[in-house]
Amino acid sequence: MKTVLIITGVFPPRPEIGGVRLYGLAKYLPRFGWNPIILTQTLPADPDSTIQVIQTPYHDVGAQWKKRLGLNPNESLNTQFQIKIKKNRHSIIDRFAFIPSEFITYPDGHIGWYEYAISAAEKLFRTEQIDAILSSSYPPTCHLIANQISKRYAIPWIADYRDLWTQNHYYSHSRLRSFFEKRLEIKTLNTASTITTVSKPLADRLKELHKNKRVYSIPNGFDPELVNQGQPLSQKFKILYTGTLYRGKRDPSNFFALMENLCDSKFISPHDIEMDFFGQYEDWLIDDIKKYHLQNIVMLHDQVPRETAIAQQRKAQILLLLTWNNTQEKGVYTGKLFDYLAARRPILSLGYTGGGVIKELLDQTQAGVHCSNEAELKDYLIKAYREYKEQGAVQYRGITAEVMKYSHRKMARKFADVLEEVTNRI
Repeated sequence: MKTVLIITGVFPPRPEIGGVRLYGLAKYLPRFGWNPIILTQTLPADPDSTIQVIQTPYHDVGAQWKKRLGLNPNESLNTQFQIKIKKNRHSIIDRFAFIPSEFITYPDGHIGWYEYAISAAEKLFRTEQIDAILSSSYPPTCHLIANQISKRYAIPWIADYRDLWTQNHYYSHSRLRSFFEKRLEIKTLNTASTITTVSKPLADRLKELHKNKRVYSIPNGFDPELVNQGQPLSQKFKILYTGTLYRGKRDPSNFFALMENLCDSKFISPHDIEMDFFGQYEDWLIDDIKKYHLQNIVMLHDQVPRETAIAQQRKAQILLLLTWNNTQEKGVYTGKLFDYLAARRPILSLGYTGGGVIKELLDQTQAGVHCSNEAELKDYLIKAYREYKEQGAVQYRGITAEVMKYSHRKMARKFADVLEEVTNRI
């Protein structure tokens, strides 16, 4: 069996905590002839004993900067300066809150891990035969580490992009930083044997930047052993969202507006419906809930452990998936999409009007629908609510054989094939 060193800034000690792409990779790669060793930062809990994990300390450069200014290193600048985030409004203080990410945490807040990781890798290579390296970002610091180790030991290296680096459409730095960071990305990835990412549209974008590089698309997935085998559903017409929202981007405002209209028009009874949002939310979301008079319908919950979120997903009538209506969103799979697939409840996708890879997946699996406009959304919600009233539940119609194509086992097999390809080039 060959060995691959997987470098990642954050590795989940258990699958229920998150980071499922890498956990699934570590779990299933041995079935295809590859033994993974994980190099990561200190974990919040003991890792799975079946996976070899090397943990190293690191210093948080952002926290260190705040401490020097006499600020609390464990709280955000927004909290400490009582900055209330509003839609489409940026004050001078708002801009000040971005200083750490703009100038200090370059290329990301994990750069303080670099030296520790290099040192740990050097010790590992004295005792282990490593056949390949796989770095998975975010954060990009993982690729900087892999670049140095690969050159030092002449080891083939796969650079995996769970999210794009400077090509990410959520990238919000200045033009000056963007100029230098793009040069850093190109220089760093120049020595990579191969690049992987989660979808074909993202692979095409990476090919434009990293010319003459082989780029493979390997979608995320879910653990086939954790698929919902059946669980009692909510008595109410519950629509559930778990995860992060972004003002003006991954934003439920249009959904709220339509829901208010459906309730006022009596297409849906407000006594039947409940919308639950689990995550860390800002003031603009509360403002929108009040604006559309949904205080008695929309329930905001704090961020919860992943196993709790999954349990809630399995009870919901509909799982809400939000994306940004931006052409660059067409290649983006959100991590929660695969949790939703495993939950085996109907998925309602909104956001990017072009559909993209999420629409393609939902059409292929029949695990849900993507609504590209208000008319489609209104039609779907009325039909789903009618089905709930008549049958007691919104029916799940996913095609099992198609859904299982997105399992971690399938994902690991594809990575094993790429690992064989890069090691056979030598």
